[in-house]
Amino acid sequence: MTNGIRITITKTAGSTPRDTGTQMMVWPDTTEGTIGGGRLEWDAIAEARSMLMSGQTTQTRTIPLGPGLGQCCGGSVTLSWERADGMIAGQARPLWIYGAGHVGRAIVNVMAPLPDFAITWVDTSADRFPETETTTLVANDPSQVVKHAPDDADHLILTYSHDMDLALCHAILSRDFHNAGLIGSATKWARFRTRLAALGHLPEHISRIACPIGDPSLGKHPAALALGVATAMIALQTHRTKDRTA
Repeated sequence: MTNGIRITITKTAGSTPRDTGTQMMVWPDTTEGTIGGGRLEWDAIAEARSMLMSGQTTQTRTIPLGPGLGQCCGGSVTLSWERADGMIAGQARPLWIYGAGHVGRAIVNVMAPLPDFAITWVDTSADRFPETETTTLVANDPSQVVKHAPDDADHLILTYSHDMDLALCHAILSRDFHNAGLIGSATKWARFRTRLAALGHLPEHISRIACPIGDPSLGKHPAALALGVATAMIALQTHRTKDRTA
């Protein structure tokens, strides 16, 4: 799809519905993404379509989000409109998810729409994946693909096999990684800690794997686990982004 207008929030002040860097695309009959909704977005879309009609290619405007716009955020945003073929890819964090069962699917459903994460989804059979636009990898032994993950990747281990889970933990601990989480109970993790120590991993390294994952107060339903995991990962990503821009 071509010949659209990319709208970008280039600056914010005070309370705003979305952050600096947020983008959306506008074409004559469709849109992709959102800069926060409400009257701000409605007017921005109208302006973009006016530009498409007139041939104008760029403009920038600072817009107060007060009563005059019908929004009560109280801050202001600076928007840029520019003719483009699509949105600019951001610095998404690599997230490798092992297991396409109920919990894996629930987590991917929550995480995949978020622009801050680039998901690679691994399982033992193509039949286990639903239809998805997420990058998928099929491997008889998922632990053998861990070496292909970036050194700064986050890993979530959610397979149907304890032996496979252990092999994945061992592979991840044997290389550089950012964060890792394992689905399971405290009892499972106690056994894994012992077995990982026997494989030569130091206690402080083993402790880098979080287990159990999720928020126990939300319950054990796959959707509840997914919400807990996603919330924790979004919080970590937000903290990292603030550290980079501080």
